[in-house]
Amino acid sequence: MPIIRIILPELIVGTVACLLFLFGISNKPPVRRAAAAIALATLVGVFAWLCFADTTYETLIESSAAVRLGAFGHFIKLLTAGVGILLVLLNWPSNATATGNRALNFGEDAGEFFGLMLLSLAGLMLVASANDLMLLFLAIELASLPAYVMVSISRPLPVAQEAGVKYFFLGAMAAAILLFGLSYLYGSTGLTSLYAISTLFHSQIPASPADPFSFTPVLTTWQLLAIVIVIIGLLFKLAAVPFHSYVGDVYEGAATPVTAFLGFVPKASGLVALLKILFVASGGTWHVSPPLIKLIWWLAALTMTFGNVLGILQKHSVKRALAYSSVANSGYLLVGVAALIANPLGYDHAIQATLFYLAAYALMNTGAFAVLTALPARDEDPNTSAETYDDLAGAGRKHLWLGLAMAICCFSLIGLPLTVGFFGKLIIVQPALSAHLTGLVVILVINAGISAAYYLRIVGALFLRLDPSHGHPAHPGYHPHHHPAPHNPLSAPLAISLAVWLSAGSVLLLGTLLPATQILSNHTLGATILDNTPQIPTSEPARTSTAAAPL
Repeated sequence: MPIIRIILPELIVGTVACLLFLFGISNKPPVRRAAAAIALATLVGVFAWLCFADTTYETLIESSAAVRLGAFGHFIKLLTAGVGILLVLLNWPSNATATGNRALNFGEDAGEFFGLMLLSLAGLMLVASANDLMLLFLAIELASLPAYVMVSISRPLPVAQEAGVKYFFLGAMAAAILLFGLSYLYGSTGLTSLYAISTLFHSQIPASPADPFSFTPVLTTWQLLAIVIVIIGLLFKLAAVPFHSYVGDVYEGAATPVTAFLGFVPKASGLVALLKILFVASGGTWHVSPPLIKLIWWLAALTMTFGNVLGILQKHSVKRALAYSSVANSGYLLVGVAALIANPLGYDHAIQATLFYLAAYALMNTGAFAVLTALPARDEDPNTSAETYDDLAGAGRKHLWLGLAMAICCFSLIGLPLTVGFFGKLIIVQPALSAHLTGLVVILVINAGISAAYYLRIVGALFLRLDPSHGHPAHPGYHPHHHPAPHNPLSAPLAISLAVWLSAGSVLLLGTLLPATQILSNHTLGATILDNTPQIPTSEPARTSTAAAPL
């Protein structure tokens, strides 16, 4: 029974997802609305249960079990359910026929759509629990495969189907690379249990350490190659360089609420899996081989830089700019990972920083896309949402509260004070400096400055640009042969408005109300201490010692 309790959230969410697929039998609007309501109620119930769940049973699980759960995994599940609530609200079928909303049109497939969403969220939860190579792979793919379909059915446009096809084929390639690396890891160890592999690597720590990396396991060539290939396979999920090229087309082609989904679920699953693999590679000590430290260092630096440079080059599509912002934020998360393995003695603060920033980014990203979903486009089709800078021109003055919400999220993404993004970047810089990653910190600060250019361009379009429908040759935004229709009166559905204010309000609240910030900080710190206390030997490592429980 304890194992059932460990994966109970995944079981509940997955079971409801399967039931929602049956809703496709009916094409009545009330049934489609019921599908969204059931998905929302399920995630609210799981979130409430996780808030008050007793986790003491986790210590009773055998180390060889396929699933293990501690405070780290518990936090990831709690975050998944919380962000999942916002994402369901953002995808709410609010039009008259319940086939979608201003930005989304899944037709009569509401049950299937929300079922796929719940399956993907269940996959992310399962990644947090996995203690076996094959289960970890299946969980990552469960989090990813539904997203490919969601992109394609999110709106009946060729650009959405093209985005879905691109995403699927590149995802299949990444899955093949990941599985190839996991097969090498199994072949070089003869084990599939993450705990058992961690214990084996722990036994490979030299008996007479003579350098600063004294407690680093000496991996064989095949073992090190396996770890590197697995990391490469996970880069696609993180949208990290060099597997970032799909982001612009996929994020732009998908419906805006689905784009918000892509910004969190695949990224979170890749990050959690990466932490698990690095923990295993260190033999439970967080001391990894120097080449792995250099690899993560360069991945963080290049991902930040490429993401922000490509973001600043986007002059037309706001969604593409936010897509490359997602790439840059993966780089910031990798800074926390680099600090973690470069200074294992400060592992708790590094993991805390990484988890804190993941939660902050989830709120900032969801809030920005929620505002785009709520704002109407300025073109011949009144039933689409804002996607370009021209769509945003003057919208902040017409719809002041939505403009302010977008400004809050953009300022937070920059890292300005009084937002959660400021604390997120600050808390990531601290362990990086403690790990003597000064060069990486300098690159992070420079990139934060670069990112301000396109985030402020979004805010400027909302409040400073003239409405193109009232343009003049002397003003930017004037199109001599194109006279778009003015904004329709805004009537954002309650669900979408709620998603906007929960996201933007949390960003502001966690940045200005220090007790609230401290609560989140304590949760992330607790997730590192209770679940992830590595065995760092103080003398010659004992050959009979066992590594700490994997993440």
